[in-house]
Amino acid sequence: MNNDKPRQDKPAYKPPLSYKILTPLYDLVIAALTRERVWRNAFIQEISAQTNDRILDVGSGTGTLALALHQAAPGIRYVGVDPDEDAVRRARNKTAKLKSAIRFEVGYFSAENTYFEETPTKIITSLVLHQVPLEEKRRIIKDAYELLPAGAMFYIADYGRQKSWLMRLLFRLTVQALDGVDDTQPNAEGIIPVLLENAGFTDVCASERIATPTGVISIYSGSRSDRIEGES
Repeated sequence: MNNDKPRQDKPAYKPPLSYKILTPLYDLVIAALTRERVWRNAFIQEISAQTNDRILDVGSGTGTLALALHQAAPGIRYVGVDPDEDAVRRARNKTAKLKSAIRFEVGYFSAENTYFEETPTKIITSLVLHQVPLEEKRRIIKDAYELLPAGAMFYIADYGRQKSWLMRLLFRLTVQALDGVDDTQPNAEGIIPVLLENAGFTDVCASERIATPTGVISIYSGSRSDRIEGES
């Protein structure tokens, strides 16, 4: 159901490791340098996928998270959306043999698009927001809020506030060396919870802070408020 609508303000996306030539190495690099098993397992537990969930994954990359979610809850319906055609091709190949309701679309996430016949029950994203400009971080989070039904959850696993001098140094030498400072620094200063609250999410929290050789990866969540607009 690919209905990515034309947009005049689409940002220039970055491939998974910022350079297309590095995409084939993405899975190996993430596994080696981010303690992937630790943070991804924590993320899976936080998402707590249920059989009847409709999960939308923003920036689904090469499909590793989709595979893990299927193993945790084989009955889920899942749509991963990513603007990188090579990453989507790899994700489709990785999950091709599964008997599942997993689908990947090439495109930019937008609240204007229809991904399921009904609204998603959960929206997730991992290692995406640190790579995009501040305005795009804000748009993605706002669009997630608009698309979710009342009471539904948005889950984020990404680089968060780098509190210690060591984590700031590791982050600077790895993530910022690859992805640049302008887009990544807001994450390092702790912008994600602020953006979630500004978008309208409630019960915003960081449930995990996982130290890695590339800096701290945090797991955030926020609930789509069920308050009626104008209600005191």
